[in-house]
Amino acid sequence: MFVVGNLLTALATVIGLVLNLYMWVIIARAVISWVNPDPYNPIVRFLYSITDPVLLAIRRRLPLSFGGIDFSPIIVILAILFLQRFVVASLHDLAGHVVH
Repeated sequence: MFVVGNLLTALATVIGLVLNLYMWVIIARAVISWVNPDPYNPIVRFLYSITDPVLLAIRRRLPLSFGGIDFSPIIVILAILFLQRFVVASLHDLAGHVVH
């Protein structure tokens, strides 16, 4: 059963890393939106293309914009933190129980 435990540990680690990376991409997108970025810059286009599907879905469901401030990145970051604390931690715990 140690193979299943190692698989779950590896899966939890990869999911945690991907969520952490995506959180930093969301933060970079939010910081870039404070300045007037060049829409033709490849980095800006990459950030927008990777974050727009999630942020637009949040904006459609929860129109949280007060005084020109968009709160959808905060909602996404909170969701990522929840997933890290709940899903990733649960996978790590489950892997520990499978091994024993």
